[in-house]
Amino acid sequence: MIARYTRPEIGAIWSDENRFRIWLDIEILACEAQMQLGIIPPEAVEEIRSKANFDTMRILEIEETVKHDVIAFLTNVAEYVGPSSRFIHLGMTSSDVLDTCLAVQLKQAGELLLAGLERLQTILARRANEFKHTVCVGRTHGIHAEATTFGLKIALWHEECKRNITRLKQANYVIAAGKISGAVGTFEHLSPFVEQYVCGRLALTAEPVSTQVTQRDRHAEFLSTLAIIGSSLEKIALEIRHLQRSEVLEAEEFFSKGQKGSSAMPHKRNPIVSERICGLARLLRANASAALENNALWHERDISHSSVERVICPDSTITLDYMLHLAANLIDNLLVYPQAMQANIERTFGLVYSGTVLLELVGCGITREEAYALTQRSAMKTWAEKRPLREVLREDTEVMSLLDGERLDNIFYSSTRLFERVNYIFDRCGL
Repeated sequence: MIARYTRPEIGAIWSDENRFRIWLDIEILACEAQMQLGIIPPEAVEEIRSKANFDTMRILEIEETVKHDVIAFLTNVAEYVGPSSRFIHLGMTSSDVLDTCLAVQLKQAGELLLAGLERLQTILARRANEFKHTVCVGRTHGIHAEATTFGLKIALWHEECKRNITRLKQANYVIAAGKISGAVGTFEHLSPFVEQYVCGRLALTAEPVSTQVTQRDRHAEFLSTLAIIGSSLEKIALEIRHLQRSEVLEAEEFFSKGQKGSSAMPHKRNPIVSERICGLARLLRANASAALENNALWHERDISHSSVERVICPDSTITLDYMLHLAANLIDNLLVYPQAMQANIERTFGLVYSGTVLLELVGCGITREEAYALTQRSAMKTWAEKRPLREVLREDTEVMSLLDGERLDNIFYSSTRLFERVNYIFDRCGL
């Protein structure tokens, strides 16, 4: 399913072609740096620049024999370059190439994910303002609490999206670190200038202290950030799934012409996109857990992280890119039903205003405990008799000795205060 909808741009980042092209760039840049140090002759670097190339199928063929991807790559490049290939990979170790390349790939993927998040933010802002004053019931523990607005619900998602943009920018910065420092990170056979030159040309920072590898807390942070973003998308999708329930139906996914929801029940309109987002979020969390496991390696390096990253890095970036695409289209085309929202508020006969009644009674001079007891007494009667709370309160002589009829009516029919506060929150969020 993901492969069918994968954007070519993010899929191409993880192709063998792109990976080998970055490897070649790293090797050529390292040769250029060593030429500037007087270690490699200029004519050899010129020959390397002009002739260096690779054939993906040939690399894979060689790897079948040598069982080492970087050696297979270097062997194939040497077939193109000839004698000057003896200067390629001079003083370097495989992880200099592998980890620096992975940093480039994750940086490329991170930039695409950031664009997806920013698109989602724009859509959330528009729809939040569209429903800024559309009153709906707020639910705590799944039970009617007090009135809120649907726009405020979306504004909350928008604010979380802003935080995720900040998180991803930080994670993109952290992951963009390369290393060209040799077998145990000591520059034994390389000048630090080579690392500075290569990383600078690739728009990476240099790992300040490394072993044979770039340290995996960076990758753990990046993949954990993707998992957090996924959990935010899951939060949105889960809410929409609840709102689309037949008993609620305040909002639902767009149902296109010709779409079918069930092989057995023609009436079905299921929240399939929201459910898909919720399921995929689990993969991101699992992959983040694997990335955390990768941080602890034996001594200066083992290879236990490598096989894991070949799965979790492409999978997590591609999965989140797909989820962002789904979420943006989901919110953009979400069907919203204000009349159903109003009807649902009325299902509990005005109980959503019990807190306001409580405070009005306190304002009449009685203690909070007394006001709570009076309000709860009428509220429980409302639950039992399925009659409007306002009507039950009017029958309570003790309550009406404190509140006049007009003051009581204002509790149930005024949204002015709610809208004022919503306006304040929107202003505070820059919406």
